[in-house]
This record gives sequence, structure tokens and C-alpha cells, in this order.
Amino acid sequence: MKLFNTMSKRKEEFVPLEPGKVKMYVCGPTVYNLIHIGNARPMIVFDTVRRYFEYKGYDVNYVSNFTDVDDKIIRKAIEEGVSADEISRRYIAECKKDMEGMNVKPATKHPLATEEICGMVEMIQTLIDKGYAYEKNGTVYFRTRQFKDYGKLSHKNLDDLRSGNRALLVSGEDEKEDPLDFVLWKPRKEGEPSWKSPWSDGRPGWHIECSVMSRKYLGEQIDIHAGGEDLVFPHHENEIAQSEAANGKEFAKYWMHNAFLNIDNHKMSKSLGNFRTVREISEQYDLQVLRFFMLSAHYRSPLNFSADLMEASRNGLERIVNAAQNLKFLQENAKTEEMSAQETEDLAKTEEYVKAFEAAMDDDFNTADAIAAVFELVKYCNTTAGAKSSARYAGGLLAVLEKLCDVLGLIVVKEEEMLDADIEALIEERQAARKAKNFARADEIRDELAARGIILEDTREGVKWKRA
Repeated sequence: MKLFNTMSKRKEEFVPLEPGKVKMYVCGPTVYNLIHIGNARPMIVFDTVRRYFEYKGYDVNYVSNFTDVDDKIIRKAIEEGVSADEISRRYIAECKKDMEGMNVKPATKHPLATEEICGMVEMIQTLIDKGYAYEKNGTVYFRTRQFKDYGKLSHKNLDDLRSGNRALLVSGEDEKEDPLDFVLWKPRKEGEPSWKSPWSDGRPGWHIECSVMSRKYLGEQIDIHAGGEDLVFPHHENEIAQSEAANGKEFAKYWMHNAFLNIDNHKMSKSLGNFRTVREISEQYDLQVLRFFMLSAHYRSPLNFSADLMEASRNGLERIVNAAQNLKFLQENAKTEEMSAQETEDLAKTEEYVKAFEAAMDDDFNTADAIAAVFELVKYCNTTAGAKSSARYAGGLLAVLEKLCDVLGLIVVKEEEMLDADIEALIEERQAARKAKNFARADEIRDELAARGIILEDTREGVKWKRA
């Protein structure tokens, strides 16, 4: 399996630090509003990377944070007259709803920056003790020039940054020993949340948060660090400097970055009025269509969002879903159970499509080519399965199609929603079981309904139910 490493600027063979295991950290969103489709791209891309590693048999420890203390969160809290904590909790919950809609698996751990302040204070102190950081009037800065390899990820030269790119420098020039030094800790301002530290009551800088959360949940060295290409500099560059200076080890072996998402060939921005949240998209399309659209291009290629491309994605996904539903129907209505000799031979041929799919994914997670392999499989299913097919053959084809689509996070066979009448009948049976003191059966029914997304509430007026 090969992946493109931003650090070396070339595809490299993936060799894990520990055989059979993958330690992966993906920078998550800053939670001050509903997530936009730019946030959705890395979520979907790296969820798919994780799924493919799991498909290949790896045990994946996947950590993705929520930045829940930040200037934007504080600004939003002041606007609304509520606490920053209330804003971040609200939008973490909303983000998780959107992630579920896009079929993004929950991370092994979703750490919150505010719950890891002690670790940040500890790492900052280590950097001061080692001479990599210094304090001025309650603010702690990282000595960028002290870290000899600074710029190795973004391939930027420190002197060029100093002379040519003032916009890339971080604020607070007056107190710094060097304008390129960046903030590790800053004192609180009026109305801001703060934590105690040896230097001031304040809060951490953005970059230190990910270094600490990655170390706590994955260890000092990780296999893959990933995120959008906008994070390469300064965020990921600064993470490398802090982590390697503090830990004395290479931080991450591979760095993966997805390219930008444009809207109708323009950069997404509120000022252009082309800002799209995932929630807005969900009002027009099933979010599976958005996921399909995101995977229809290679993750390192810029992607242009438009109504025409979303319609094309909807039609493409529909072709796959229709093929899956047809196979399910043929399986359930087949006149024969066992496969014929010809069907056994035909089913074995699907291995060609599986191999084409795996070859695409092994080549730097080329989901565009992987989808092309799925379409070839769909064509094969549509031409070889019909009314005379055995249940085993239709079911076998469906299993292969589902297996590949699951790697892409595409749900092609949805459980049918229970009818209200069926729910009421089960509730009546549960009531009868309770009356007969058959509590085991009553619990079974409750669990069965819960598994189908039906929540029961026992009230004085009787049993009430709702869909989750």
C-alpha cells in the first residue's frame, strides 16, 4: 500500500510503526458554528482511509479532536451572551449529527482541548526547560529558530518567511525575541475563559493542543497525521516543532493532506455568499450523495462543488443502490437456493473487480478509480443476475458489492423502516408479557425496538414511542 507523504513529496510504501496497527491523528473542526462542506472533505476522506486500513485487517486507533477553546468560539459566545462552553457543546452535538448523516464513524477518541489543559501546561514547561520556549509578560513563545528542522513539512525557508511573507507571521511582534516565534500560552482577556498556569491565568495557543492530545491518546510517535492542506503551515509545521522538541523523537511518519474544495470554481467564503453548511446540503440531498461526491475525485485533487456535479453524484449513487436493491429482491424471491456450476464460476469472477478496487485504494487511496471498479461490478451484477438466479448467487453478488461500498462508507442496502402498526403490535405484546410477568420477553421486545431506532417511554398514560 502506498500513500503520498507531504513531508517527502512522494508516494511511499506504508510500513506501520507496530505490525498490524495504525495510529492516526486527524485535526478536527473548531466548533463555533455548523460545519461547512470544506470541513466535511477531510472528515469523509480520512474516515475512508481508516475504513480501508480496517478492511485490510489493521487495528486502527483513530483520534480526531474538537477545538473547543478559540477566538471564534469566544466571539460567538459574546455575541449570544452565553458561555464559550455552551457554544462549543452545542456545536459539537450538531457536528456529530452531521457526521452521522455522512456515515463518518466516530473516532476511537474525540478529545476536547479544554479537557487536556494540564498536559499542555506540562509540555510547555518541558519546552521552557529545554530552552525551546520563553515567557514574556504572561505569554509563552516557542523559539522557532531553536528548532533546526523548522519548515521541513511546508518546505518553507525561515529567512524567506522573515523577509517576504509578513502575512504568515503570528501576532504579538513587540514582545518576541524573533517575529517568527509563535504562541504556546496567552494571558486571559476580560470575559474570556481561562485556566491557571505558572505564567498567567490564560489559555493555550492553538498548535500546542493537537501536540498534547496526539501524545496522550496515541503516544509520542504516530503513523499518520492528517488534515486539510490549509493546515500544513503554520499549524502542522508548528506541531512538529513542539512535539519533536519536547519528545526528542520523530512525531509522525506520514503526513496526509486533502486539497481544497471550491464552490462553483470560487473559493468558499461568507463574503462571496457561497458558504455552504453540511446541514444546508442535507435539506437538498441525502448526505450519502455528498459523501459519494467527495470520493469521486482523488483526495489530493482540488474539488469543485456545483449543483450539476451533485446531481451527477446522486445519479451515480442511485445506480449502485438500485443494483443492490435488485440483488436483494432476487435473493428474497429466488425459486432455487443453491448455486449452479455456472453461477459458482460467475461469482468467482467478481474477484477481478475486488482486485481492481484494492489496487486503486492501495495506490494512495484513489477513491475515484475505486468507484470506477464498483461501477464495473454493478454492470456485471446487472448482466449476470436475473429472475432465474439462485438465492445464493444473488446474495453472493450483493455481499461483494456491500463489502466494497462499506469501505467507501456508502450504505447501499438500508433497513426498511418499521411500520407504525408493527411497532404498536410489538408494544402490545410487550405489555402482555409484562402482565404475565414474563419480563425477559418484555426486555427482548424493548431491545429489538431500540435496535430499529424506536425509543419507548413508560408513562402514567401508557407507553409512548418515538423514532430516534
